[in-house]
Amino acid sequence: MIWRLVVLGGLCVLLLGAEDGSSQSWGRTVTFRRTQQDGSQGQARTRPRRETSISSSAGASRPSHGPPFTSCRTPLTHAEHTILDDNTHETGFNGDDGSYVILTWVGDGTGVVLVLSTISAPIDTFLEGGSSRLYRSTDYGKSFHDISDRINNTFIKEEFGVNVGPGSSVILTADIPVVDHRGGIILTSRDAGATFKFIQLPFHLAQPITYHFLNPYYLVALSIDGGLWLSLDFGAKWTKVHDGVHSFSWGAGVNLFFSFSRTEAVDAEERGDLVLKRTTDLGKTFTTIHEDIFSFGYIGAFLFFSVMEDPRSPRVMYFSSDQGDTFSRALLPSASTEQFYSILDGDEEMLFMHVDNPGDTFFGTMYTSDDRGILFSKSLERHLFDGQRKSDFTNITSLRGVYLTNKLDEDGRIRSVISFNRGRTWRQLDKPDNVECGQQVKNCNLHIHGEHSRNNRIVPMLALSEPTAIGLVIAHGTVGDSLSSSQHPDVFVSSDGGYNWRGTLRGTHHYSILDSGGLIVAVEAQHEGQVKTIKFSTDEGQCWKSYNFTEQPFFFAGLASEPGTKAMNVSVWGFRPEEDGQPMWVTITIDFQSLITRQCNDQDYEKWLAHSTDGGDVERNGCVLGVKETYRRLKKQSVCRNGKGFVVSKKQSPCLCTREDYLCDYGYYRHVNTSECVRQSSAPNKTLELCLNGEEDELFTAGYRKVPSDRCEGGFSPQLAEQTVIRPCGVQPSPGPPTRSSSPITHFDTPRERLVLILVCAGAGAIVLIAIVSAVLAVKRVVYRNRVPAYRFSNLQIQDDENAITADLQSAISSNGTTCHQDSDDDLLQ
Repeated sequence: MIWRLVVLGGLCVLLLGAEDGSSQSWGRTVTFRRTQQDGSQGQARTRPRRETSISSSAGASRPSHGPPFTSCRTPLTHAEHTILDDNTHETGFNGDDGSYVILTWVGDGTGVVLVLSTISAPIDTFLEGGSSRLYRSTDYGKSFHDISDRINNTFIKEEFGVNVGPGSSVILTADIPVVDHRGGIILTSRDAGATFKFIQLPFHLAQPITYHFLNPYYLVALSIDGGLWLSLDFGAKWTKVHDGVHSFSWGAGVNLFFSFSRTEAVDAEERGDLVLKRTTDLGKTFTTIHEDIFSFGYIGAFLFFSVMEDPRSPRVMYFSSDQGDTFSRALLPSASTEQFYSILDGDEEMLFMHVDNPGDTFFGTMYTSDDRGILFSKSLERHLFDGQRKSDFTNITSLRGVYLTNKLDEDGRIRSVISFNRGRTWRQLDKPDNVECGQQVKNCNLHIHGEHSRNNRIVPMLALSEPTAIGLVIAHGTVGDSLSSSQHPDVFVSSDGGYNWRGTLRGTHHYSILDSGGLIVAVEAQHEGQVKTIKFSTDEGQCWKSYNFTEQPFFFAGLASEPGTKAMNVSVWGFRPEEDGQPMWVTITIDFQSLITRQCNDQDYEKWLAHSTDGGDVERNGCVLGVKETYRRLKKQSVCRNGKGFVVSKKQSPCLCTREDYLCDYGYYRHVNTSECVRQSSAPNKTLELCLNGEEDELFTAGYRKVPSDRCEGGFSPQLAEQTVIRPCGVQPSPGPPTRSSSPITHFDTPRERLVLILVCAGAGAIVLIAIVSAVLAVKRVVYRNRVPAYRFSNLQIQDDENAITADLQSAISSNGTTCHQDSDDDLLQ
């Protein structure tokens, strides 16, 4: 997971928990740090296997002030000890200066791990100096070989790391002086680091090279002088695409977006003088999307950018869901110069947006978008966002539609809430099944520690879930009325996506999910001491066994396992002082595959209906976002291997639609008592501006819009007594039907009168027919066409759901406050 800060000019936009914009999910990079340093050099060496150490101790638990709970502890047998000892491999690394190492997996299921260790860094970046060591493992980290000679002991830019792309592609960037060198040097590998090729660049890199998310041969680079360069042959040849570029991003297909300055002014971004362009043919032709922008981003299927439409007006945000062909102003509440917007998460169907509250409140309101990127609906009030711009918002990837976050209530306490329907509703977490709060606690709930707590070093890890481990969630938390600093966090586990929880480990731990959820491992966090014990569970944390993996404890740095959770080995990283007093990096890899040898069969799995609860309507039980999902998942009591070939199996069946499957469309709000969407009265003296591109489109609506990604069928069908025509572009609504006259009914008795009546009716019928045909064509053009209509709104009316008071709010106002970082365009894409 890559955490990024993105600021659109003065409009602060934070992308939190979002994968890299180019969907770089081909490898996982972990950086381990230590405070001690040594200046020695040497080779990686594999130490002889230690003597067998048998212990059934679960390790000392840290003191906790929270409610007590018990979890199962089972000692290892002598045979299990012997098997694990025979499959535990230790490697020590000498020769680095001691600050940190960068570990990266290459490819999918290749077993290749690259470790980059820097010897020393040059004091003056304009002088040559420094060297690096590169180590390679082909057996999932059990052993490493020094391959520094394959890169000629070249000093590698630490900040660029090991750049891994699709397949087995790897790029390293040499750290060479800019002076007296016309361009930089990259080292490329197509075989997962087995061999490297040196390539002289015609420019110096300003940031790491960006891969295309599918084709590793397509590379984009930004030079230090603002040149945008493109290679179609994995870096062998480069072509300059554009000058003066500030940032860029791959879109869908081969769409490439970039912003550039028409002048050489350094402050062009701050003034909003950038131009947003797109190329759909790899740099041959260009299309201007918008001028006078500050910055832009791309997440899910949405392109967004901030614009100053008038020098005297604030900056506004625009969204596009069709790669920039059309775009719409976001219908969001206004924000002052001290406020910010934050994109929390997004995919092809919707976005989560946080809007900061005025002042230093450390909270705001969360909104969810529709599938057009136009309408944003209120999701959660008082959403926590601390002073360091950290949010606890977490996507629980092990179950569809589940999100977890924290809110700052009016009493000043932080409480956890969870949503099972993509933010439509939120509720507090139930207390764990094996925990009792006691009579002195008024409200007993589980509260999860998030980024706010990790940033304050209260917990070492965030909540963990994986798409292949269905329903499994592991998190640090406390039980009580709210998150409490007086309680030491403990580890809790949920097997059903967050509906029910159990206390599983006392104290803080580092944990990892292996074998698609069939195995969990954990190492207790020791802030000052050393570690030698790993805990593991084969039943989703109900029972734990402890194994002493070394006789020589070391200072713990972190756990590392292959991405995708299908591996059965885990590496424990740390450093240990040597006899000469200098610290040495150590990795110990434990392979559980020889301990859990039986392959799972059909009897080891069970059918599980996701989101199912006790009681209630049987037909609606399990219905979330319009569908029921039944998974085939491993039984907790089954001790077997899912294996590398495990694939999540599920069956889906649609549910009947209800009002819960719909949002209120633009211009409507949900009535508090009836839950129906009611037309919003227009505010006086407020008009809507013309559409972009000079078009005036009509939006026909019944007041409802289906929740993004909802797949319900039949059932509730939104129908109003009077179909309303909303013209968001400032066009007045169509006149309604004429009012019925109260005068007596006129009779046509004579033949002449009847003839006149027939002719009038025929003419009227023809006119009505023409009108109907025209209306049908208009509806098809607006409602059913593939292109999303482009609207620009100058004002937004947000209906307060609680008191039904309408407030006139300006839309998508950007921030220009001093609390925002102005240079984060470089952080937009890696």
